[in-house]
Amino acid sequence: MNRKKIILFICLLGVGIGLFFVLRFYQIFFWSNTTFENEYSYIFIDRDDTIDSLKIELNSFLKSTVDFDIAAEKKGYTKRILPGKYRIMKGMGNNQIINTLRSERLATRVVFNNQERLEDLVGRLSIQIEADSLELLTAFQDSIFLADKGFNKKNILTMYIPNSYDVFWDITPADFRKRMLDYHDLFWNEKRIAKARALKLNQKEVYILASIIQKESVQLKEQNRIAGVYLNRLKIGMKLQADPTVIFALKNETNDFRRIIKRVLYKDLGFKSLFNTYLYSGLPPGPITMPDISAIDAVLNSEEHDYLYFVASPLKPGYHLFAKNLKEHNKNKKVYTRWLRKQKIYR
Repeated sequence: MNRKKIILFICLLGVGIGLFFVLRFYQIFFWSNTTFENEYSYIFIDRDDTIDSLKIELNSFLKSTVDFDIAAEKKGYTKRILPGKYRIMKGMGNNQIINTLRSERLATRVVFNNQERLEDLVGRLSIQIEADSLELLTAFQDSIFLADKGFNKKNILTMYIPNSYDVFWDITPADFRKRMLDYHDLFWNEKRIAKARALKLNQKEVYILASIIQKESVQLKEQNRIAGVYLNRLKIGMKLQADPTVIFALKNETNDFRRIIKRVLYKDLGFKSLFNTYLYSGLPPGPITMPDISAIDAVLNSEEHDYLYFVASPLKPGYHLFAKNLKEHNKNKKVYTRWLRKQKIYR
């Protein structure tokens, strides 16, 4: 009788131990190990992350990082951690989480437009992808790359076409740079290049002129007409005399692009800078902002007319008064300056 009880006890103990290990196995690999209440959460793994640093990041997402560590070790994930952006669904077990981190890297949408300088662009990008501003700026300004691709530090912004792009969150600066160059080459198709040549401009010059138009007016209905004015001036060798280029020159000199300049004064027109189109003929050496694609296409599809001048319209904010000669322009200008005085705008 005692022997039977002992055997029964041993059997029950074995079953109990076996059940414990089975339950523990399922707990480690298949039971829910997430703590967040949302339908899903995103995990960002850096290129230099290790299993230890990853566990620190996962601490706020998982019920047990210990169980995750055991599962990761058993599945061999600790030896090959893949950087990127991943989506972890609520209720996932460690087996699903690790499979997701292995094979379901997500793209992230990067958006940028109207950046005035390359420094502004990399700052905008650094909050959307893993690479920081310094890494991006170093790659974008690489002298060997610039020389090989026909750019320089003043016109490098012309390589970046404002748009939204789907890239991997952990994309390297060099790979991002290549992606932008590829899109630049795709954007400048045969049709656009032919239109630029008809205007006796190259791609960079179209971009630079578009940047001035972008600063002059965001009204799509007027951009083609303003483009026509500047192209008319270029044709006859007249200086562009664009106020936005003076504003850019003043900001660039002090490296203060947060400075607000509402009005260009006569004394500013003589400010010595290659960007000052009141002082120097032709286009400035680089763009004064990143123009929208609409502004680029406004240059390529400019309105044909005889206008040589324009000034802001006080009666229709955001629009301009156009003139074919200086006499007409001076009349329009008086209307505008009187309005400025009434508004007490002196700078």
